[in-house]
Amino acid sequence: MIVDLPDTTTSKISKKIMALREQGGVIALGRVLTLVVVTRSGLEEEAIEAANEASREHPCRIIVLADAGASAPTRLDAQIRVGGDAGASEVILLRGYGELAEESESLVAALLLPDAPIVAWWPHGAPRNACQTSVGGIAHRRITDSANEADPVAALENIRRTYKAGDTDLAWTRLTNWRIQLAAVLDQADDSPVTAVAVEGASDSPSTVLLAAWLTLALDVPVTIVADPAGTGIRRVRLTRPGGDIQLFRPGLTIAELTQPGQPAQRISLPRRSLKDCLAEELRRLDPDEVFGEVITMGLPRTNLRSVRPSER
Repeated sequence: MIVDLPDTTTSKISKKIMALREQGGVIALGRVLTLVVVTRSGLEEEAIEAANEASREHPCRIIVLADAGASAPTRLDAQIRVGGDAGASEVILLRGYGELAEESESLVAALLLPDAPIVAWWPHGAPRNACQTSVGGIAHRRITDSANEADPVAALENIRRTYKAGDTDLAWTRLTNWRIQLAAVLDQADDSPVTAVAVEGASDSPSTVLLAAWLTLALDVPVTIVADPAGTGIRRVRLTRPGGDIQLFRPGLTIAELTQPGQPAQRISLPRRSLKDCLAEELRRLDPDEVFGEVITMGLPRTNLRSVRPSER
């Protein structure tokens, strides 16, 4: 069910939600959190689709703040989606015009679930300081996506400068399976030390940079970033050791090959992760991601970013 409320107020929206509930219980009460999505008008549907899919694992209320243009006359258009149009969530889409185009806690305050954690997500247009934004200031977790920024490396450096516990970025979440595989390989390898690391990935991939930063911090060895053409994602990690190199190589989008000294090559499922999968993973935890905090604040400054600078592409 989709209910449109043109030129409305948050009070009217809240009353309409209550009316829908009273009319037949179309909105379930078992929500575990409020997800506030801050985006621009025209970009909201991809985020809503991903949030709807993630909500099947984490039932939530989704509030979407869509900047519809600061130059237009001030008004608020809303849309409520419930039932089959909202996954296991309820979606409240707010399109703000004029003075209401700017992200504001006051727009969402009356619509937040009582006593439920708040997660803020900026799928496009990461703020300069997520924690100090109006919505970020009330959120338990703050999710950005540096891959959607004009300069992903600069976006990561901005997160480093402004990092507060609770901040995270989907470029990090996309690395989960790579980190699991590499950690397992290192746990099972012999005692031959790793003396150098090469990470090969797309020049526009902040995940490549974060993987290099994680390995720099974890292994305390020089890490070289080899930049591939844009759009190719992460392709290869090579661990150099006196006893022979270990390599994890993904030539396509789903299958990687692991080669180790004295062992036959192994084919491993390592697909590129969907936006829904990454968002669902982030919604599983509401405590700060301490490993990400260490990587972004301590690993990133030790990583040589010259090969992935836009001017070097």
